[in-house]
Amino acid sequence: MTVTKSFQTQRLYIRAITVEDAPFILELMNTPLWIKFIGDRNVRTVKEAETYIKEKALIQLETYGYTNNVVIRKEDNAKLGTCGIYHREGKDIPDIGFAFLPDHHGKGYAFEAATELIQVAYQNYGLNELSGYTLEENAASRQLLERLGFKLKGIGKLPSSDDELLHYYRNLDV
Repeated sequence: MTVTKSFQTQRLYIRAITVEDAPFILELMNTPLWIKFIGDRNVRTVKEAETYIKEKALIQLETYGYTNNVVIRKEDNAKLGTCGIYHREGKDIPDIGFAFLPDHHGKGYAFEAATELIQVAYQNYGLNELSGYTLEENAASRQLLERLGFKLKGIGKLPSSDDELLHYYRNLDV
């Protein structure tokens, strides 16, 4: 496995999240769609966002070599959202996730970032399969997972939640 902390596409820089991203993560995690579809993480200050990054993302990066990534537009260095691979306790297959600020929805950034991340996961992280989880009512995420080649497997739950989620699955070497 090769640890790849940054990569890029035609329009985007994609790099591992850092503590310096805390103000951006605070903004993203408190958008109405994040709270509705991902859940309120009770992160209300930059300091709480820093702690969240340290305890969730950076430990995972050290342990597995992959984590959440910040997606940055090349033309103006604007932080648009996040796209990452998550190893969840109690789950054998890591899952992909993405979230973008509302102004950047519908512009293809999530698809572009996730497509590249899937290639990096296969080529550099030694992964050959990924899962994806979303609420049934999150049509945009469902459509994106399907566009990325994920197939609906059924209903699943994440270890940290009682919510029933649609569980998608993708073999990366197909």
